[in-house]
Amino acid sequence: MTDKLNHGPDCDCGCQEEVPQITLEFDDGENIVCEPLFIFDFEEQDYIALVPVDEDNDEVFLYLYNEFDNGEFEFLDIEDDAQFDRVAKEFERIIEEAEAHG
Repeated sequence: MTDKLNHGPDCDCGCQEEVPQITLEFDDGENIVCEPLFIFDFEEQDYIALVPVDEDNDEVFLYLYNEFDNGEFEFLDIEDDAQFDRVAKEFERIIEEAEAHG
């Protein structure tokens, strides 16, 4: 895992300056435009937290995240419910820790 993936809500590197927007397309036809909140490592896998740009939507979407040597990346659904629960708890821990220090 590369250092460029180790960013978080309290990161001070300027990585949040030009944040790309990503459109999530769901099976029901709904599209939600999101921005990456941060990428985090958990259980030897990278995950990404995405938040909708619509301020009325307070959802957070968590996905497996893979980045390839050519700069391409992919998001994969976390299909195992137990794994998703662990990832969600880790995400909440990171947010709580950032809020406690910020």
